[in-house]
Amino acid sequence: MSLRKSHELHQRRFGRNLGVGLTLAAFIFIIFGLTVVKVSGTDFGMAQQEVQN
Repeated sequence: MSLRKSHELHQRRFGRNLGVGLTLAAFIFIIFGLTVVKVSGTDFGMAQQEVQN
């Protein structure tokens, strides 16, 4: 429990920081998901054909 009442400015900053943080987390999650899908892909047919020639 705080001794002073929090100012309205602090509440607005917290809301903005929370929004930016959630947006950043969503962006990181999307990039991570795309990376996992790209790395786990097993479509190497064209690369194998080039090696055999």
